[in-house]
Amino acid sequence: MSDLLRAPAEIKYAEELDWLESIDDNPKPFSWRLSPKMVRLFILGSERSDGLEREISQKWFGDRSFVERSIVTLASDRGLLLIGDPGTGKSWLAELLSAAICRNSTLVVQGTAGTTEDHIKYSWNVSMVIAKGQSRESMIPSPIMTAMETGAIGRFEELTRSTSDVQDALISILSEKYVSVPELDSDSIVFAQPGFSIIATANSRDRGVNDLSSALKRRFNFVRIPVMTNRKSEAEIVRFRTEELLRRHQIELDLPPTLLDVLLQSFADLRASAAAAGSDDEKLESALSTAEQIGVLEDAILHSNFFGERALTARTLASSLVGSLARREPEDLAILNKYLHGVVEPRGKEEGGSWPEFLEGGRDAIATLS
Repeated sequence: MSDLLRAPAEIKYAEELDWLESIDDNPKPFSWRLSPKMVRLFILGSERSDGLEREISQKWFGDRSFVERSIVTLASDRGLLLIGDPGTGKSWLAELLSAAICRNSTLVVQGTAGTTEDHIKYSWNVSMVIAKGQSRESMIPSPIMTAMETGAIGRFEELTRSTSDVQDALISILSEKYVSVPELDSDSIVFAQPGFSIIATANSRDRGVNDLSSALKRRFNFVRIPVMTNRKSEAEIVRFRTEELLRRHQIELDLPPTLLDVLLQSFADLRASAAAAGSDDEKLESALSTAEQIGVLEDAILHSNFFGERALTARTLASSLVGSLARREPEDLAILNKYLHGVVEPRGKEEGGSWPEFLEGGRDAIATLS
């Protein structure tokens, strides 16, 4: 695992999964490796009341009802559609579910404008077709077809980014649970094995790009993942991800609680401002999600480690926030500048602490980008 830039969940948490599988005596649907109760425990972590001999770490932070509904859906014959704003943890939840259920989270199709039916069905090895003709051996199954053949979970990222032709092809897979291969004279149907299902994700900000048809919507159970607003839970997520980052880069750097509070409060302020805005021009282009918050902190930590005094400062944090969130010029810079002068400056005068330095760092970053 140390040789991988980013290990999938089933490798990263292989020891936990092996242990949970060894003690799991609950009923399991289809060919699941873990029971629904153990899948939930793997994702949400253990509690003292579970009475386990070892602690299971919490990996996804959110309402447990979202996880339970997702698990129940995958135990049925319907697909699961996780929908929400960017950075709300949809893909991470899909990966954890796949890792726990079938120990393979890598059967993924990425939805784009260039995604075709071949990407969710099959294509051909041209050289083998020329040499031996079309056969099952010369066919290249898609990740979705591989999931069907092995009774595993197939994942489809950014479903609404793909065209209507691709979405229509997915309808037949979800309905009929097989793929026909008309180019073959025999063995021309690939049937889904028990345990097969699809987890798709969709960005709620992509409405109108390629809206899902009513037929496709009926074949999915929707689980809407909201932006995290609970301050305590969000702090846990940011701290969890930051600790992972520090371990991965082998960085020894303290994250002062006061600076984490500054980051959390800044995002809360900017979200409130966006909610009160009268038009999109008055909002940052950023979704201000927890993932983007983690990105701001990651940027600040790496900058401090490589170019700073190996200590995170409020100035560096502010510079990272402006650099990460100012995507449109001059609109986003104007919004951030208004926030610094209208909110941060008065708070710094009243509360002191890290806010005055945060203000100066933000001002300098805006001046550099302007």
